[in-house]
Amino acid sequence: MRLTYTSDLWWKNAVIYCLDVETFKDGDDDGIGDFRGLTQQIDYLAGLGVTCLWLMPFFPTPNRDDGYDITDFYAVDPRLGTLGDFVEFMRTARDRGLRVIADLVVNHTSNRHPWFLDARSGRDSRYRDWYVWSDEPKPDDPSQIVFPDKEHSIWQFDDQSGQYYLHSFYRHQPDLNVANPEVRDEIARILGFWMELGLSGFRVDAVPFLIQNVHPALGSPHEFLADLRAFMTRRSGGSVLLGEVNVPYDELTGYFGEGLGDQLTLCFDFIGMQRAWLAMARGEAGPLAEALEQRPTPPKDCQWAVFLRNHDELTLDKLTENEREEVFDAFGPEPRMQLYGRGLRRRLPSMFGGDLRRMKMAYSLLFSLPGTPVVFYGEEIGMGENLDAEDRMAVRVPMQWSREGGFSQAEPERDSPGGAFSPGRVNVADQKRDGDSLLRWFQLLIERYRECPELAWGMHTVLDAGHPAVLAHRCDADGATVLAVHNLCDAELEIDLRLDGLESQILTDLLVGGRLEIGGNGGVRIAMSPYGCRWFRASEPEVPPEDASVKSR
Repeated sequence: MRLTYTSDLWWKNAVIYCLDVETFKDGDDDGIGDFRGLTQQIDYLAGLGVTCLWLMPFFPTPNRDDGYDITDFYAVDPRLGTLGDFVEFMRTARDRGLRVIADLVVNHTSNRHPWFLDARSGRDSRYRDWYVWSDEPKPDDPSQIVFPDKEHSIWQFDDQSGQYYLHSFYRHQPDLNVANPEVRDEIARILGFWMELGLSGFRVDAVPFLIQNVHPALGSPHEFLADLRAFMTRRSGGSVLLGEVNVPYDELTGYFGEGLGDQLTLCFDFIGMQRAWLAMARGEAGPLAEALEQRPTPPKDCQWAVFLRNHDELTLDKLTENEREEVFDAFGPEPRMQLYGRGLRRRLPSMFGGDLRRMKMAYSLLFSLPGTPVVFYGEEIGMGENLDAEDRMAVRVPMQWSREGGFSQAEPERDSPGGAFSPGRVNVADQKRDGDSLLRWFQLLIERYRECPELAWGMHTVLDAGHPAVLAHRCDADGATVLAVHNLCDAELEIDLRLDGLESQILTDLLVGGRLEIGGNGGVRIAMSPYGCRWFRASEPEVPPEDASVKSR
């Protein structure tokens, strides 16, 4: 495969780090994280090796949905700082070579947003058609109700205006109507405003709801995404839209832009994520291998975003009921660990019981999968969740900087996990001093990932490992090859692989050192420790492995 590298495609092998300003670091000692605190930790993030920060919502909000209910798209929530604090954060991030994207939550607003307050004042309001209204609620499809424990319909009667309004999520979050050209123009203005302040793009929340739940129905709903992408490209050729699109593969490709790649730049691979958890629950690679083989190739300038965990519940909605129960039994057997019967409100380290071998293997798997890796803050040190918090808030806990917590000099507004995952047991300061810590492993994985552009840019092939517990895949680009092998079970194994086209070459282990010779018939035997992971670079015997890599930008 012959590739052309350009700086505008920085997202192809980026490392995206999702964080919530409110829970990352408190800079003014009021118990709430803020932009001053985040700015103080930029050097930590740069040292970790991440290349792009994804900020969860930081806009003014009544905070009934952790910031996803917005009252002003052009400002910073006063609890988190000022617009000046944001600009100083952006300057510092740019100085350290970090790009920044932010959540674009424009499927809905808060019901306290001035637009909605005006819209409900009367049917002749200027903002009336900025939302979706109906004299009679349309029949509910239970599958459309996102929060079945809190809502029983997606329509809410408004006493003040005498009509029902649509809310795909909570009733206090009325849906915007992107069929209205004025709404689409306003969304473009929001993007343009924050891009002028330095953002490199946006993670688009709930994309299918954004373009489908409108009135009148958009004749070609995907044109709206193409228009947004075109607007951003005119402003900055290297800007991105990262889409939350949890639909089957055959539907998802349309969100990239059928063959054109002119809509979303990256899409989260929800199916691959869920199949990865099923594979780890079984200790068998088959479910993930099948997903990798079935996953469509995105258009040339687009990319998959791969992840194992994010800021929401770990959704398992694309698994069968029996498969979902397998994952529940393995990683969240208690009812309080589950949410809506379709997901888990736990962080990865606690799902593995703090087993460092399994954590290291899982994150090695994440960084070696074809696509752009996305990690959630605190994963790099193995933070757990607080199950006493409500719903998805269980995983949105304060970052643990030291044994005392280190998040704030005041009492944090949110509680940290206890027990084995308390700050006294899991924190940045201790792991910085431990060469075998998860934090140091993360730094190594990111460093190797950035040195192996084949993983992100190349063509991937799942190999027959001859054992059900082992996932082996190779990534090839410009005549260079990287091989990744992962053992998903607690047993020592030896596997035999056939590596066509690499006959008589040398495999150099990129994670722990050592070399293996590939036979003249392309065969090689690889020893795998329990929950072991190995990355190899192939090279001719006389060529140093570092010279066999694809030369990236």
